[in-house]
Amino acid sequence: MYDVILAATDGSAPANRGVEHALSLGSRYDAVVHVISVVDTGRYGEPALSSTELVLEELEDRAHEHLAEIDERADTMDVEIVTKTCHGEPHEEIVAYADEIDADLTLLGKHGQSQTGHHIGSVANRVVDRCDRPVQLA
Repeated sequence: MYDVILAATDGSAPANRGVEHALSLGSRYDAVVHVISVVDTGRYGEPALSSTELVLEELEDRAHEHLAEIDERADTMDVEIVTKTCHGEPHEEIVAYADEIDADLTLLGKHGQSQTGHHIGSVANRVVDRCDRPVQLA
């Protein structure tokens, strides 16, 4: 049913639910699971040699560490995995990567709860609106 699955993560609990579901589906369908982590330059910019650059480096280091943990988890599940870290607007990078790898399914975390109940985070909402491929929220 699925050959290529994409999961996006920022290291949060909702995103981790999406990654875990992607790994489970990857194991079930013998699919390649791609996991992308986007350092949000829309929020912090992409300056040279400033305190913001240090923040971006820290975020990228955390993304690499998180993806390494996911890679280890996939290995224990015998799931083929490809990880990617990039800079940009998260929703744009996720949609572009889904197209690049011809993803059969993209999995995202919903985000959490608000005072009025469950809500979809802004990145997930934008991916759902802009992606021409199946997207599932976990």
